[in-house]
Amino acid sequence: MTIPFLKWAGGKRWLVKNHSELFPNSYNRYFEPFLGSGAVFFHLKPKNAVLSDANPRLIETYQAIKENHKLIERYLLAHQNQHSKDYYYNIRAMKLRSKFTRAAQFIYLNRTCWNGLYRENKKGEFNVPIGTKSNVLLTSDNFENTAKMLERAELLPSDFEDIIDRSSDGDLIFVDPPYTVAHNCNGFIKYNQSIFTWDDQVRLSSTLNAASDRGAHIIMTNADHPSIRNLYKQANIEVKSRSSIIGGRNSKRGKTSELFIQL
Repeated sequence: MTIPFLKWAGGKRWLVKNHSELFPNSYNRYFEPFLGSGAVFFHLKPKNAVLSDANPRLIETYQAIKENHKLIERYLLAHQNQHSKDYYYNIRAMKLRSKFTRAAQFIYLNRTCWNGLYRENKKGEFNVPIGTKSNVLLTSDNFENTAKMLERAELLPSDFEDIIDRSSDGDLIFVDPPYTVAHNCNGFIKYNQSIFTWDDQVRLSSTLNAASDRGAHIIMTNADHPSIRNLYKQANIEVKSRSSIIGGRNSKRGKTSELFIQL
């Protein structure tokens, strides 16, 4: 079993754990244009995948593991041995030249920052404060297996439209965009809206409808909100409940719901 090595706000570990039956067993190529932690990809283990994300640092991290996972592990061990509050902020501020040191930096910050959140300031700099976790290497890590799985995948830093437009009859597309409407006390909606606007949601809907017309099977998760229901009113929509653990205050945590949409 391959477990995602990143913690990601809005990640879909809960979905594959509790609703794995919702995914088809047979398809041609697998497309995931909002990769994040890749929970669905690692669960399905497709033989032929196209994985992309608009975050180039994220895709670079996957690419670095694919190319040399042992080097990444050595760098992570060094981070583990030196981790402290001062060290965290020093590493966060560094501009590194090698994609392998940048990948290890990305994973280190993801595992030791607050709630695994990825957020940048207006200068494009990662600005999440240190969190409470101090483990950089985890018992669940299997970077060798992760690298083997990524050998089956094409990795691209890209806008979703260019990737989805490559799909054809018999392909499976899993879509998990940033949620851009307030629902269930979503504490990160303002940040999401700055990187993925409502116009992007509408453009995504149009792109997915075109892919569906070509014969692609589309599975989407999105905000449980009337505007999203209206946008996909011709699709098959189900409501799925899950636990919310990402809120900054305990009052924001508890049960929440998301839409599971099939085209």
